[in-house]
Amino acid sequence: MDNEEFRDWSRRAADWGVDYRSGLRDRPVRPAIAPGEIFRSIEASPPETAEPMEKIFADFEMKIVPGMTHWQHPRFFAYFPANAAPVSVVAEYLVSAMAAQCMLWQTSPAATELETRIVDWMRQALGLPEAFSGVIQDSASSATLAAVLTMRERALDWQGNRQGLAGQAKLRVYSSDQVHTSIDRAIWVSGIGEENLVRIPVAGRFRAMDTAALEAAIIADREAGLLPAGIIACVGGTSTGGTDDIAAVAAVAKRHGLYLHVDAAWAGSAMICPEYRHFWAGVEGADSIVFNPHKWLGAQFDCSIQFVRQPEDLVRTLAIKPDYLKTRGHDGIINYSEWSVPLGRRFRALKLWFLLRAYGLEGLREMIRNHVAWSEGLAARLAGEADFELVTEPMLSLFSFRHRAPADADPDEHNLRLVDAINTDGRIYLTQTRVDGRVAIRFQAGQFESTAADVDMAFDVVTEIARELA
Repeated sequence: MDNEEFRDWSRRAADWGVDYRSGLRDRPVRPAIAPGEIFRSIEASPPETAEPMEKIFADFEMKIVPGMTHWQHPRFFAYFPANAAPVSVVAEYLVSAMAAQCMLWQTSPAATELETRIVDWMRQALGLPEAFSGVIQDSASSATLAAVLTMRERALDWQGNRQGLAGQAKLRVYSSDQVHTSIDRAIWVSGIGEENLVRIPVAGRFRAMDTAALEAAIIADREAGLLPAGIIACVGGTSTGGTDDIAAVAAVAKRHGLYLHVDAAWAGSAMICPEYRHFWAGVEGADSIVFNPHKWLGAQFDCSIQFVRQPEDLVRTLAIKPDYLKTRGHDGIINYSEWSVPLGRRFRALKLWFLLRAYGLEGLREMIRNHVAWSEGLAARLAGEADFELVTEPMLSLFSFRHRAPADADPDEHNLRLVDAINTDGRIYLTQTRVDGRVAIRFQAGQFESTAADVDMAFDVVTEIARELA
């Protein structure tokens, strides 16, 4: 592809993207295809000779697009959003064109310095104290792994990386069962082991950790010769929005000298609105915090910010400095590859810079406030229907509900049939969860271009299909 072909196809790809996004309401949110259908449509062997771009692009439209779940669809109410505001997409075009490897200051000075500035912009936007600095990781999973590795090293007096875990005291990490499964994976990968992730009971509307039980578990482990390393708290857990009392958990962590990591991957974006910050009151007592601008804020995936109170601990845990990665003649510069598990790094700060400038914090606050209000309104409407019940009340824009099954039907099977029928219908997309062992259906409003009418349609679709199954 020469420069003129590159120019032409870049324009055509951009035009296709605009047409795709503008026509999403006319598409089903999730494709109605059978497993293996796309796989069988792709040639079994790679081509020996070059193919024209016209054919490649035509195959993309014919074979790939029909098999995509449309995460930017305004009626995507499943999981959590993975928003890509248009201005963020434009920034990603530029990042892809430059294709810089931003692992060190010297490999892209602008990328490093913009990241430092943008992370501080976000710190201010969320109302966090100046004591926090941070880094843009790829996802909350990586940020959580970095936090778990840091709590491990701090508990082992920085000997885990050097000596390994054999012969060391058995480490313990504490969380509720409301945290994301990325916490489990971080415990596996760090070598701490699943059996040493201690699940603390939850209570109350927001299913918060029982801090008395948390403290008792820490004391009991110490008395048993185990080594408590850290606590992972959550704000806006994936299942139903489970949210810990961060101030109370931080007080326990401080009394026992434990590292505290707060996972606010989804809900953290809402903290740009001062009226929602009570959900993480006390967060200034955390050692690290993660939130994902690529979820609710509109930054295209991947873009996850990890704030840390003592960056030197993170760097001490993760930094390796061979001669070929040293920047000669410059002291005190930041190399963000030393703050992350991967060495390679994309230029993630650019899309946040574009996004924050194009919408402003007030524009983003309005979007989030709308989503919360629309979700609360939908929850109230469903609660008013005789055949529906709220299982968990709204936490920001997330709630769960259940349809009352006919007398001769299993309630769990009935609600699974309902969510499957809703998703097969294609007008909206929802996901299920379990609350106290029983199936519930999740709803969250968070897609960047959703409207009140889209949420109203969710009510119509859910009630219509429920009547058909009754």
